[in-house]
Amino acid sequence: MPADAIIRFLIILVVVSMALLAIFYLRKRRLTWWEFCGWGLLALMLPLVGPFLIIFLRPGKHHRHTAS
Repeated sequence: MPADAIIRFLIILVVVSMALLAIFYLRKRRLTWWEFCGWGLLALMLPLVGPFLIIFLRPGKHHRHTAS
């Protein structure tokens, strides 16, 4: 099995397991159906959108690497 297929499988496994964890947690909370869907969607999308948010928001100051 090639390395890219293994990594892809592991990423999908992590996203699904985190979504299940969020769903089991949200089941115990008192939420309307729309709130449950909204929080569940946020739990699914955050791992996928996180890197793009970091690139877009550019936290911290720019550090220029210089050759020694």
